Amino acid sequence: MTLFEIVKSSVTTRHAAEYYGFPVNRAGKIACPFHDDRTPSMKVDKRFHCFGCGADGDVIDFVARLYGLDAKAAAEKLAMNFQISSDQSEPTSRLIKTQNALEQEEKYFRVLLDYQRLLRDWERVYAPKPEDEKWPPQFVEALQKKDYIEYLLDVLLCGTAAERTALIKDIGEEVTKLERRLSELSAEAPALSDSGGSQDAFGSER
Repeated sequence: MTLFEIVKSSVTTRHAAEYYGFPVNRAGKIACPFHDDRTPSMKVDKRFHCFGCGADGDVIDFVARLYGLDAKAAAEKLAMNFQISSDQSEPTSRLIKTQNALEQEEKYFRVLLDYQRLLRDWERVYAPKPEDEKWPPQFVEALQKKDYIEYLLDVLLCGTAAERTALIKDIGEEVTKLERRLSELSAEAPALSDSGGSQDAFGSER
């Protein structure tokens, strides 16, 4: 693999945009640095595309245009900034850590999103009736946790790289316990379904 191929397979345009100071919003867009963009119109993912001025390309094109470099210099800048080795037989520890961090982010986001869906179901299904003297614990949990979980998802979805890294470090144990709990609730669902009981999306009887 050439340096160009290694860089493009290791760093997305979104990673580069965040690294060079462009905050990515919830829609995966940034304010285009290549024209007077008052509202974010550049989509950044593996590649980039601006719906305002039409700028388009891969991460090397992005950095080359951003800093006025040729493609080779842009690739070298990315390799230096992200500590990417041109020797594909010896990937740097930074690259391995970056890949692991991305996988961890995706896992945490998936677990939190599943929990958010469960809370929404609980808030709807277990909403107390006027004559109820005591609120169901599922309904109480939904009210207590929904704003917090939404905040965590927002950080993972549109926070800066530094914010996401700090969050991942802080909530690791919490997400692990939550993943185990969701798995247990999901495993209970078939048995409850077979018994004919009324249940929510995760099989909790009413």
